Amino acid sequence: MNYMGILYSVIVVASVGLFIGIFLGIASMAFKVKNDEREEKVLAALPGNNCGGCGYPGCSGLATAIIKGEASVNACPVGGETVAREIGTIMGITVESTKRKVAFVKCQGDCEHTRMDYNYTGQQDCRMLNFIPNQGPKSCNFGCQGYGSCEKVCQFDAIHVINGVAVVDKEKCKACGKCLEVCPRNLIEMVPYDASYLVACSSKEKGPATTKSCTIGCIGCGLCKKNCEAKAVEVNDFLASIDYDKCVGCGVCAEKCPKKCIVEK
Repeated sequence: MNYMGILYSVIVVASVGLFIGIFLGIASMAFKVKNDEREEKVLAALPGNNCGGCGYPGCSGLATAIIKGEASVNACPVGGETVAREIGTIMGITVESTKRKVAFVKCQGDCEHTRMDYNYTGQQDCRMLNFIPNQGPKSCNFGCQGYGSCEKVCQFDAIHVINGVAVVDKEKCKACGKCLEVCPRNLIEMVPYDASYLVACSSKEKGPATTKSCTIGCIGCGLCKKNCEAKAVEVNDFLASIDYDKCVGCGVCAEKCPKKCIVEK
């Protein structure tokens, strides 16, 4: 048996292994990705709902974006100002106060006030109604269809269909925006939490057409605008809207509205 050959083979194999180990060690040090300790702290400060309301794939995605400077410290709608301030402290940034916002369904056309054209017994999903006649059994083509697509995606139990129309519980709403994304008629918008009065209608039909479909829809009469001393109300396309920055909460617009589609919140 050639012992010297075996010894040489062992030496060669060991040398190669030692060289590869040293090479990999040096390479790992040279190409090592340094982790920013702040990222873990930011992630811990975030609520962990992974709702995607910030526009990033979950809380970890947002934490990385904040560290890279790609997202602001107050990008989390669920955490609100409290979480923003905590993250601001971690990042060494002063966070300015922001107004809390909540979702609001711009419709109150429930089963008692909206005319129905036919009985619908199909799938209970608003998005599916785009494929059936008139986009649903309700005569109004602008109002809430009432089949709960928004309710199904809400992680916070903040929105429910009541008597054929979606209603938001503003105390539970975290402004994640999921309901806005899923509503096929874009009826839901973010409004200030402390807004005094809101227009609960989205119809852009002329008055007679709106009244025919819904007895409490906006008819674009303009009485709200004419009587608003703060100049906070506008009427465009037969539909009233309120500028929340100008609104003083006097309630005159709601008082003058003949259809009572401006509601106090």
